[in-house]
Amino acid sequence: MKILGLDTSGLVAGAAVVEDQVLLAEYATNYKKTHSQTLLPMLDELRNMIELDLDTLDAVAVASGPGSFTGLRIGSATAKGLGLALKKPLVEVPTLEGLAWNLWGASGLVCPLMDARRGQVYAAAYEYVPEKEALGLRTVISPAAVELTELLEQLNGLEREVIFLGDGVPVYLDRIREKTRVPYRLAPATCNRQRAASIASLGAVYFAEGRTVSARDHKPVYLRKSQAEREAENA
Repeated sequence: MKILGLDTSGLVAGAAVVEDQVLLAEYATNYKKTHSQTLLPMLDELRNMIELDLDTLDAVAVASGPGSFTGLRIGSATAKGLGLALKKPLVEVPTLEGLAWNLWGASGLVCPLMDARRGQVYAAAYEYVPEKEALGLRTVISPAAVELTELLEQLNGLEREVIFLGDGVPVYLDRIREKTRVPYRLAPATCNRQRAASIASLGAVYFAEGRTVSARDHKPVYLRKSQAEREAENA
C-alpha cells in the first residue's frame, strides 16, 4: 500500500509518501513562502528523489481541516487534481487527528491547538487505547472552534495529564500556563506541528478501513464560516 500525504492546513506545508508502514520520503517547510509557491515544487522534488511513479499510488491522503481557509483550499485543490488525473481515491484525514498522530502511543491526553484567530482555537483532545495489535485513537473532546478558556476548563475537569501541541501553543502559552490546573507538557519541535508523514500514515489506516472519497466529492472541513462569509451576512 502506497499513500501520498499532503498537509497545507497550517503554517507548515508538507508532502510525504508512506509505503507499507515505511516512510519513503517527507518534505516540509515552515518559512515565509505561501503554500501555493511551495507545494507543487515539493511534490516534484519528492517524486524525483524516490523515483516515484504516481500511478503506483493507492490513494492521496489530505489534511481535510480545520485550518487556514486558504491553506486548506490549496491542499484540497492539489489533492483533487491528483485524484482526478490519476483516477485515485482520496483519504480525508482531519487535521487535528493528524496532529495527534504525531504523538502516537503517548500516555495521557493529546490536545492539538491551532490558532483560529478572533480569540479562538481549533482544538480537540485524544487518547490512545489498545485495539488488538495496534493502538487506536479515541476522541475525548470533539474537534471544534472554541475559546481557549472554555477548552482549558474542559481539560481541567477531566483531571488527566495533557500534552499540548500545534501552532496555537506559542500564541496562547501564557494563558495555558495561567489557566491549566492539571499536569501538562508541551510537545518538542520534532512533533509539534503538522506533518504530512502523519497524514500519510493515518491515511493508510483509514484507506485499509475503506474510508475514502472520490476526488470529485472531497470538500475541506472548515468548522466555522470565513470572515468574508460573516461580513456578507452582516452587510
